[in-house]
Amino acid sequence: MPAPSPDKSPLRVLIVRIGAMGDVLHAMPAVAALREKMPEAHIGWAIETRWASLLPARTAQGSVLVDHIHNVPVREWKASPLNFATVLSILALRRELRKEKYDLVVDLQGTIRSSFIGRLAAAARFAGSATPWETPARIFYSQKVAIQQTHVVDQACQILGAAVGLKLTPAMPILEKNAAAEAWCDGVVKDISRFVLLSAGGGWGAKCWPPERYGAVAVGLQQRGYTVLVAAANDRDELAQRVVAASDGSAQGVICNLPQLAALLRRAALCVAGDTGPLHLAAALGTPVVGIYGPTDPARNGPFTQKKLILRSLESTTDHSRHAEAEAGLLHISVEDVIHSGLELLEPIP
Repeated sequence: MPAPSPDKSPLRVLIVRIGAMGDVLHAMPAVAALREKMPEAHIGWAIETRWASLLPARTAQGSVLVDHIHNVPVREWKASPLNFATVLSILALRRELRKEKYDLVVDLQGTIRSSFIGRLAAAARFAGSATPWETPARIFYSQKVAIQQTHVVDQACQILGAAVGLKLTPAMPILEKNAAAEAWCDGVVKDISRFVLLSAGGGWGAKCWPPERYGAVAVGLQQRGYTVLVAAANDRDELAQRVVAASDGSAQGVICNLPQLAALLRRAALCVAGDTGPLHLAAALGTPVVGIYGPTDPARNGPFTQKKLILRSLESTTDHSRHAEAEAGLLHISVEDVIHSGLELLEPIP
């Protein structure tokens, strides 16, 4: 599909990538590339409310990434799917999307939910993967893009590029700082010169390296002079609590929301995590990362940065089934493997 000619109105395109954190971050380089190629385009983004704070960002040239953020209250809808308030909320979103008169919708998620939301916009064209994550999603697409790329960042560029008729190469966006979160972080790290941030979550159990091993990593890094912080979503974050307990005083938990997490990661010397949002956020912010991978393939879902070391056992097999127990191959990665990789990326303490 050719790009609009100069004498036509700027293209109005809606990106649909509802969540989660890492997936949104992996979609952003494609949108940044579109902004660089088509600075005049009006770009909207439909996103789950809790991830919307990621989208205030700019390209390397200083252009805003997104012109209009459409908040999608997925959690509320899921909690009360048959509630009249949910119906009203969906109708309100439909009015909001249609008011923008989008020419094109591009689904970078490929689920039934995301394709349904994209369809609400009633755009003339709707593009998505020919092989979406959930096959029924494709029934809404007027343009189905065959995927040849391996990494999801490159796949997003391929889908979006095909939809607008341009070849897109990933362009890393610059995430904007949140002033309140930065001030909060000043207080948290005011007496800390260099610290490592651990994040033990993983979306589902099979991706989660045991928290007791994260605790042991904290011990090893603390013995070498590094302060270790453990990111916690709230005071009920069981995984974070288990990491801190296993560290025997070598790590301290820090409860933080998404903007506060970003502020911490900007200042961290290293982030150690599995295939989870904080790992990809650290990568997007330019912080070195050690990724601990099991059932997900880092060739497809790895952190999109040069400052990384990825650990994955040859015993691991790719499986996106949401098993509760840690994947067997993941358990072949030792505490010593993780500490050694971290020290490779960390600058020695004088």
